[in-house]
Amino acid sequence: MNLFRSVQAVASASGEGAIDWTAVADAAKAATDPGDVALTDAQRTGYATDVRDARDRVRRVASIDFDVPDTIEIQHRHHWVDANVDTFRRVLAPLEAEGMTAFPGVARTVNTGTMAVMLTFLAKNVLGQYDPLLLAGDDDPDHALYFVHPNIERVADSLDVDTPRFRRWIAFHEVTHAAEFGAAPWLSGYLEDRVESGLQDLSAGGISSQEFQEMNAAMTVVEGYAELLMDHAFDDEYADLRRKVDERRGGRGPLAQLARRLLGLGLKRQQYERGKAFFEHVTDARGLDAAGRVWDGPENLPTDDEIDDPDAWLSRLGL
Repeated sequence: MNLFRSVQAVASASGEGAIDWTAVADAAKAATDPGDVALTDAQRTGYATDVRDARDRVRRVASIDFDVPDTIEIQHRHHWVDANVDTFRRVLAPLEAEGMTAFPGVARTVNTGTMAVMLTFLAKNVLGQYDPLLLAGDDDPDHALYFVHPNIERVADSLDVDTPRFRRWIAFHEVTHAAEFGAAPWLSGYLEDRVESGLQDLSAGGISSQEFQEMNAAMTVVEGYAELLMDHAFDDEYADLRRKVDERRGGRGPLAQLARRLLGLGLKRQQYERGKAFFEHVTDARGLDAAGRVWDGPENLPTDDEIDDPDAWLSRLGL
């Protein structure tokens, strides 16, 4: 890790775009210890087994026909930075296409530094990631599954939990997301439309509350349904794992807490909690199959108000 080299990379940001993505990657990696991905045979087999078992159990529990990506990537932190620089570059391209401010050099440096700080924080904390590759080109794969091995090892050790069990929990959670996108082929396009519309509004100097509400409601459903499947599919108790992870989040220092707020991770936690409460109510009232009706089409997604009033959603769908 070399903080001086990280600052130097941001300061030397250049090019014609609003963000120098090469500098973002260089700065984030300079500020982050990559960690080790020299896996033992047992660890490599463990990841493959966890993903396969998660796929099979979720298929049975949810009666969903889906598959996981052909390639499961076991990454260190620098691998994760490179993969997500490509993602952010693709998603933010519409904003960059709108041009620069009156002081392009200053704006580029600030934008580059902001992205580098964000990716640095995430690279040190992300454990696993199912990526549906929104706004990907026709030649790109349509989804990807990553595990950041050094972070999984570090967090399991800091929480004093069994590492293979913790790794399996992460694998099951990410595979539930693959199940959702497999159950709803329309979901990627739905989210892409709202991302693009939101970015267009932002580039025009405004923010559409409707686009934000629809995106937030959809992501709340995605996170909540994943929690529901975890409850039914994971083959071990995990309340202790969740409790320890929540305690770890709450016990972080003020800078880490600020970073989480700026990155919207508090909103993500709210999505977990609201979505989980919605699906628990629906499942208790009508069963797991009724909960799965959210994936029949975008018209079946609950509105933001219905997430807090599941009975209204059940009534609208005639369930």
